[in-house]
Amino acid sequence: MNYSYLPTTSASAYRPARRDTRTPSGVFKTIHDALPSWATQWINTAAQKASGHIERLKNKGELKATLLRTSRWLFTVTNGLILLWIWTLWWGERSVFQESIGSCVWDSWEKWPTEAIPHHVAFIADPQLVDPHTYPGRPWPLSTLTVKLTDQYMRRSFSTIQKNLDPDSVLFLGDLFDGGREWSTAHSQSPEEQWRKYNDDFWKAEFHRFVKIFLGPWNSQETHSTNPRGRRLIGSLPGNHDQGFGSGVQIPVRDRFQNFFGKGNRVDVIGNHTFVSVDTVSLSAMDQPDPKTGSTGGGDGARPNQAIWQEPEDFLNAMKVHRGQAEMDELRFLGTPQKGRLFKYDVLQPSQPAVAREPEPEIVGLPAILLTHVPLFRKPATPCGPLRERYPPSSDGVLEEDEPNALKISGGYQYQNVLTKAISNEVVSKVGPNLIHVYSGDDHDYCEITHREFSGSPKEITVKSISWAMGVRKPGFVLTSLWNPIDPATGKSIDDSAAPGSTLQNHLCLLPDQLSIFIYYGLILALTLVTLLARAVILSLRTTPAPTPDVVLPLTEIRESRTRGRAVSHSSSSSIPNASFIKPGGLASRATNNNNPRYSPPYSYYESGYPGLDYTEETDTSKWKPTNSERRRRGGDTLFGRIRHEFSSSVTKVAKVALVWYIFLIWRW
Repeated sequence: MNYSYLPTTSASAYRPARRDTRTPSGVFKTIHDALPSWATQWINTAAQKASGHIERLKNKGELKATLLRTSRWLFTVTNGLILLWIWTLWWGERSVFQESIGSCVWDSWEKWPTEAIPHHVAFIADPQLVDPHTYPGRPWPLSTLTVKLTDQYMRRSFSTIQKNLDPDSVLFLGDLFDGGREWSTAHSQSPEEQWRKYNDDFWKAEFHRFVKIFLGPWNSQETHSTNPRGRRLIGSLPGNHDQGFGSGVQIPVRDRFQNFFGKGNRVDVIGNHTFVSVDTVSLSAMDQPDPKTGSTGGGDGARPNQAIWQEPEDFLNAMKVHRGQAEMDELRFLGTPQKGRLFKYDVLQPSQPAVAREPEPEIVGLPAILLTHVPLFRKPATPCGPLRERYPPSSDGVLEEDEPNALKISGGYQYQNVLTKAISNEVVSKVGPNLIHVYSGDDHDYCEITHREFSGSPKEITVKSISWAMGVRKPGFVLTSLWNPIDPATGKSIDDSAAPGSTLQNHLCLLPDQLSIFIYYGLILALTLVTLLARAVILSLRTTPAPTPDVVLPLTEIRESRTRGRAVSHSSSSSIPNASFIKPGGLASRATNNNNPRYSPPYSYYESGYPGLDYTEETDTSKWKPTNSERRRRGGDTLFGRIRHEFSSSVTKVAKVALVWYIFLIWRW
């Protein structure tokens, strides 16, 4: 049997050189060998060139020079301003919101026992989405820009609230829209002629704006809530801008709002507290004159505005049933056994009732919280406290009356600053026992008072608007922490010694001052322009313009045109191919000295001139005129031209980066 053997070679013959950079080793060698031949050759060539370039830099000392040139290119005034704008826009569009809301984290202000698991609530008041009704005289594009900026501000704020605070429940206190009451429906028209062109379609578009600003971040946020019922977002409480006020409420407009957001009169048990929402803007029609007849509501006989106030009135009259049912349902959810219905199949006598009625549910007695868009009545000049922004207290001490710091007791078209005393008394008395707190909106600024005229002296907080277009420089919202451990069997608080109102804690959280941010942007813009202008002046003064070379050859010649019998000026150029175009004795290009007959012209200049060209003063283009590029070049040779060029180019460079960065920041929100 014969075997064929390959020629043997020592192992060292196949061992690559120690510093061979053309062929990699290990995993890279496997990849290198798997590549096609052209790719392998390209990689080897590139590696050799890179290695050689580095060696040359090291040998010739060019590496230090290259680094020096690179540092001079990087560390310039223009690049410094670009970095300043990147930091400024990041601060104004991101950091300032994170810092404002980050200072309101629950652990920093709520004081509960270690074992407590409180329920966290965020109250949002008066978004009042900017629309044509807000600034009717504002022209485009300023009006569109206002809408975009206010929407972006609220969306960014609410999204940061969800990410940083993650509340268990979010409750809106009315005025979700600004002109919602004005947009016509299929069965009603706006009281004002200028708004009648806005109909249901426009209102639905505004509703989608609201969904995008608030419900989008709410649904996209991954929650860490431990609430067994899950998170809640309730926006059904109407405001006067949503459906009107008092006798100005139109039933179709109110029905439209309730069809999308739910009933304005409702009871919810949240965090072992009973929240009672009352449509007080409709209830206020009870003590207002009928716009048709001029008579007031109440009393016997005809009831003006009854279609408006009847629904909230019926709700208040049946408060015992609504509260009792909601609280019993909550106890049933917590695991308390409840009596079920027992059906008996006995033959009944005609005198006996066919269906046994269950007794009406009793109010368990959970602490009650009233939600109303319009604040309750209070004595004139009742101070709102030190947290009011527009009118701080007149004195460091506590004053009995402080007119500038108080809510004004007044009203106007489709609004009223506070409810009347009669409506306030009716609402508080019918909400039921154990009313410990009231939350309201409408005023756009913060106000905190204690109603000592009511049983239990409930405290009322009027929540700030979340929009920076509502007359406050620093918008805000209120955080409320609820903790009320109860006995699931009875619903009674475990701590019987707890004082009324001790089961909740409030904290005002302020949002950034958007106007101050814009002012800061303006200052940075002014600094940028001044710095770049100074840079342009300094560079232009240091730069010596290149001297303009003297003209050696004449630009024009005077020739006698035989066809016209007058002198005609023609430009002399080296591009003229024949001597026949040059008057004898004049200048000619080098090609004109050639006597080759092949270059002889097919016609004579002296006989007919250029074919098809009539030499007149109107068609004479021989006089030299500078082109636009030449004008710009000549203008750039002056000091002013050099300054303008340097300034415009540097501004363009900074503006491009800043605008792209700003668009990215607002696009991500």
